[in-house]
Formats: sequence, C-alpha cells, structure tokens
Amino acid sequence: MQDVSIDKGHSRVETRRCVVATDLGAIEGQLSGWGPVKSVVMIESTREVVNGRNMGKPTKDWRYYISSLELDAVGFNQKIRAHWGIENSCHWVLDMTFDEDACRVRVRHGAENFAILRRIRLNLIKQEKSSKTSINIKRQKAGWSPDYLAVLLGVVPR
Repeated sequence: MQDVSIDKGHSRVETRRCVVATDLGAIEGQLSGWGPVKSVVMIESTREVVNGRNMGKPTKDWRYYISSLELDAVGFNQKIRAHWGIENSCHWVLDMTFDEDACRVRVRHGAENFAILRRIRLNLIKQEKSSKTSINIKRQKAGWSPDYLAVLLGVVPR
C-alpha cells in the first residue's frame, strides 16, 4: 500500500510518499522484543525550495517506523504528519521563547535536565490565564515580579 501527499508553502514543495508493509514474514525473527508489530512504514520525503538561494535543489530523506497499528498508507501518512506537526510546533515555541537551540549545556545529563525545566516553565506559563499576553511577556513579567511568579507557580490563587 502506498500514498503520496504534496504540501506547498513557505517557499517550498514537499512530497511525502508513504509505503506500508503488513506481510512481515520475511523479517519476523528480527522483530522479536518489539511487541506486537503489525506493520512497517517507510516515508520518503522530497523537499524542493521554489525561490531563494537553494532554489531547485531537491533533497530526499527516508524515515522508517514499526507499528502495532493496522492502518493503510493514507492513515499512516496522516498520523505521522500530525505527530511531526505537534513536535515541530512545540520545538518552535521552545526555541522562540527560551532560545533552546542556542543552549550549549553538554555536561552529563545537563541538556536533558534543562529541556525538562524549559517544558515545565512553558506548561506553567500556558496554564496561567489571568493575563492575556504572549508567552514571552508572561516570562518577563515572572522575572520582574515575585508576586506574578508566585501566581505562575501556584503558590497563591489566581
């Protein structure tokens, strides 16, 4: 089974081809330990920039998945696309709000610990509804005002 989807936007065209294999007899022995695997999925992604410096130079990428779901190629293409949409939007917010990509913590578990702290801060800021301002403004306000920081942390009622 296969499905092809094309997205156009942000000066690029992305074509995703999803191929699903459900007859896993040939690789059954190699899947032991993975639980009930019912399908193997390949996404072939081709990106072409339609204006700018890299115009007309397509790039190709392949991603592979194993799944316990029994979906057709259209279903997997939609689910995988939705997952990466959530992942990318979360990463974008973390990078724009906390400049996550610029973090150079590399010692032991430091990078993972800082990533967890950033997500906790982001969740606390998003839960606070008394102020209808941006995440960045709420973050700055918490840095300037111990009273507002207490509200964010749930120490005082909202």
